[in-house]
Amino acid sequence: MEFALTDDQRMMQESVGRTLERVSSLDAVRRGDSAFEALKALAVPGIMIPEEHDGQGLHLLEAALVAEQLGRHVARMPFLGSAVMAPLALRGTSWLEKLARGEIAAGVAISEHAAGARDGAGVALRNGKLEGSTLFVLDFEADVYVVAERNGALYLVSAAAKGLTRTLLPTIDATRSIGKLEFDRVEAEPLNAPPGTLARMIDAGRIVLAADTLGAAERMLEKAVAYSKERKQFDRVIASFQAVKHLCAELAAEIEPARALVWYAAYAFEALPEESRRLAAHAKAHLSEIGPFVARTATEVHGGIGFTDLLGLHYWFKRIGFNRQILGGPERVRDDAARAQGWLGN
Repeated sequence: MEFALTDDQRMMQESVGRTLERVSSLDAVRRGDSAFEALKALAVPGIMIPEEHDGQGLHLLEAALVAEQLGRHVARMPFLGSAVMAPLALRGTSWLEKLARGEIAAGVAISEHAAGARDGAGVALRNGKLEGSTLFVLDFEADVYVVAERNGALYLVSAAAKGLTRTLLPTIDATRSIGKLEFDRVEAEPLNAPPGTLARMIDAGRIVLAADTLGAAERMLEKAVAYSKERKQFDRVIASFQAVKHLCAELAAEIEPARALVWYAAYAFEALPEESRRLAAHAKAHLSEIGPFVARTATEVHGGIGFTDLLGLHYWFKRIGFNRQILGGPERVRDDAARAQGWLGN
């Protein structure tokens, strides 16, 4: 059996890549420019929204292919939460059309369920209203938020809701919008999502993060190889040195099989849902390990200049570091994989 992308999938990924080459250059990233409007023209916000709700009606594999390109270009765009995770919770609601058309963005506040509760964090429903706080909200600069309360029930909250306090949180990744929500008797709309939706959101998010890391790691390897062909020492390009060849070959050897793991996990999300939790956890954990290795080694190939702002490698380095921890670090997701396989009790 051959597992490969279709022509349509390759064309879609290439189209997104060409657009990001134009609108998400390193100078644009430094300025803080968003790629949202350009990718809205390609219907990326509605990639996982059914066609009857004005979306593309595609699957998580296509979303993962887009995420690879976003990681390659360290693009700023509400995608992980707004285009991938939120639509899973909003199925059957009137919000999908607005999301698909790019009229609104949706943040996702479920980190306590994906990465473990932190001191003082957690949202509870009391007398029909939400109270408490939640950290590391994805796609924070949004119009509405999908919020998971402590028991796992999902609610939709307007960004303008009375009693809601929003605080933008600084993280190592300047290309992502992350924040904190505090609830003081906030009105919320219950989402009648099917059982297991919260777990599916987490799985989808982890796979897309792994794909984003894959794209960022590939770009860092390409930059390291290109630099090694230009930089000279002792009247020779450093690409001719055996040690540099070995470093780059090792990076390629780590990245190549990781691509198959990410693609298969994304494919299995719909095709093999009973295996999705395990595969999502393995993909996230593995890319969380090799991503920092690739980032560190590719930076070292550049020598001292690799640590400066001039080349901008730190944008990819920090994005990979952020992806490693959000929605659960390697230890947490491997624990989830063990539970999915029945090795640990629930």
